[in-house]
Amino acid sequence: MRATVIHGPNDIRVEEVPDPVVRHATDAVVRVVNACICGSDLWAYRGVASRTAGQRIGHEFLGIVEAAGSEVRDVRPGDFVVAPFVWSDGTCDFCREGLHTSCPQGGFWGEISSDGGQGEAVRVPFADGTLVRLPEETAGEEKLLPSLLALSDVMSTGHHAAVTAGVRPGATVAVVGDGAVGLCGVLAARRLGAERIIALGRHEARTAIARAFGATDVVAERGDDAVEAVRELTGGQGAHAVLEAVGTEQSMRTAVAITRDGGAVGYVGVPHGGSAGIDIGRMFDRNVSLRGGVAPARAYIPELLPDVLSGAIEPGLVFDRTVDLDGVPAGYRAMDDRTALKVRIAF
Repeated sequence: MRATVIHGPNDIRVEEVPDPVVRHATDAVVRVVNACICGSDLWAYRGVASRTAGQRIGHEFLGIVEAAGSEVRDVRPGDFVVAPFVWSDGTCDFCREGLHTSCPQGGFWGEISSDGGQGEAVRVPFADGTLVRLPEETAGEEKLLPSLLALSDVMSTGHHAAVTAGVRPGATVAVVGDGAVGLCGVLAARRLGAERIIALGRHEARTAIARAFGATDVVAERGDDAVEAVRELTGGQGAHAVLEAVGTEQSMRTAVAITRDGGAVGYVGVPHGGSAGIDIGRMFDRNVSLRGGVAPARAYIPELLPDVLSGAIEPGLVFDRTVDLDGVPAGYRAMDDRTALKVRIAF
């Protein structure tokens, strides 16, 4: 089969690789229907996150189960499924508590010796604990596929930011970051009943999506100017809940600074670039809480899926370009130079 591999900074290739097979009784093999490129993939593409030459890449996909091991009970060949960006056994204490990302037997797609999501097929360890079966008829609904795909990572991650920040009905929420996760954070905040949602971003195409997702205000400034603008919009108090979806020191400083006293920051931006930018003393004085981390998408997908199926939310609007497998290297370039927000791969 063919799959996307990374050989170094700015060097993404589509190459022939061995076909995946069932190795363990709990495995399944999924033929990929849709996959995508994540903003976090760009850190490897830019050389900020290290990868081994020839390593697979990609961690979001929908597909059809082609084969299943003898101990797989919840999915069978022919089922249409979505895979969260982490596999998990579904039986450990962490999985039972809804924190699948801490599963001792879990892992991330694209790790050494594992398949990446940006390929024609994927071997899925612990299929019962990982895959979520989708209604059979949705496999042919092209308009619905982008939103189903978004559940594998960006919508679940945006939801995690909103949940950990304590978004509640009537709250004022600010979202730092106008990438796909930040935009899905806006959508998640609206879904949870936020009354006012302030999106921080300066790219007009992206802030237009933010408004469509429920943002009531847009702040284009950065740094101290952004803090001042949010404070002005909120009568000097700040937001009850702040969703941080970037991962830089500046974005985290901004997030804490625009949080209302007694409020919380839900952080899901992958940290990079040194210090987290956290002033614990300032947070202590103002009773500002900090929660978040890697989103347990497997726990959230069943909760979010009905709203996608009903059309109540349409997170797939974050995809603004679709390519085939051969177009993946160009898709990386487009996301890197910001001519694309999020690229979907259709097989």
